[in-house]
Amino acid sequence: MTTRIEATATTLSWIPSEAVTGLTKAAFETGFTHYDPPPPDVVDDLDGLRAADRFRYANVLAGWAEVEDGRIVRAGYDDTSGVLMGSTTVRVGRLGATFAAVALPVLRHEPEFRPDGGVRLTQTCGGRTALPAPRAVPHPPFVKLQSPLVWTTLSLTLYPDGRSEPGLPGASAFPRHWVYDDAGALVLKSGLTDYSAWAAHSFGARTPWGDEDSPALAVEVESATERTLSRLLMSGGQKPRIRTLAAEEMLTLQGEPGDELYLLLDGVLRVEVGGRRLAEVGPGAVLGERAVLEGGRRTSTLIAATPIRVAVCPGAAIDRERLAELAGSHRREDVPA
Repeated sequence: MTTRIEATATTLSWIPSEAVTGLTKAAFETGFTHYDPPPPDVVDDLDGLRAADRFRYANVLAGWAEVEDGRIVRAGYDDTSGVLMGSTTVRVGRLGATFAAVALPVLRHEPEFRPDGGVRLTQTCGGRTALPAPRAVPHPPFVKLQSPLVWTTLSLTLYPDGRSEPGLPGASAFPRHWVYDDAGALVLKSGLTDYSAWAAHSFGARTPWGDEDSPALAVEVESATERTLSRLLMSGGQKPRIRTLAAEEMLTLQGEPGDELYLLLDGVLRVEVGGRRLAEVGPGAVLGERAVLEGGRRTSTLIAATPIRVAVCPGAAIDRERLAELAGSHRREDVPA
């Protein structure tokens, strides 16, 4: 008897505030073009999100597998797999124009049958905005007029018992990429954006349509409590201060006084207690609440595992009840990485 299982994985790619650097930032700050609000935690209407201009492009990987006697014998990609390009709207005064993005050919790997009994499907999708982006680049042709390429390489592993598992083995360094599972729930995020490197290198041979992909730094998603707090911190009456740290720089030191909250905007932070690494957290994580609640002393050391951007907010920006809820969900000190 043959059983067929099907599943889908999706990436949404979007431009968060504070992700753009250099001269191009002025185009966003003046309203010529726009950042994107974070996509929802659960995606149940992809076409509706596209119509509302909520993402720049989506990589939709729909796969199937046939199981006989508890073993996957065949697998492949469904016809609904592919890229869904968004659009870019620019404005000058009251006038606006929307430009459709240009998709590149979808790249698919042959199904990979794994020793654990699963089969992995891998698909690369992406393209470029229709807007020109003249800029100097550090290698031939030294000047580019077309915009850089964006892409995600998305994987979907199917198991004989019907389980499925998405992954993000590769992606362009910009913009932000979020990964959703078969139920439409957010499960992974790209941990680091690098606008400057993307603008300088993401064309020609330095893309999956040339000779290479860029490995993605994928991190687990933050809690629902942190997502709520991050919106409050960024939209509150007092605008947070933005700090940037290089890799291996220290943000906080265990035992030192502190009364500020931190919202990690980009990159990965390492959490240590007594010199022992307990966790690594990615964009969207809210940290520092234990010191605000428990006597004003830092309970852990936070070190930048990659270059990071972090919003610094006064502890009083969030009421203590919400902070207590966050502290109860963290307790990273109790669970070694």
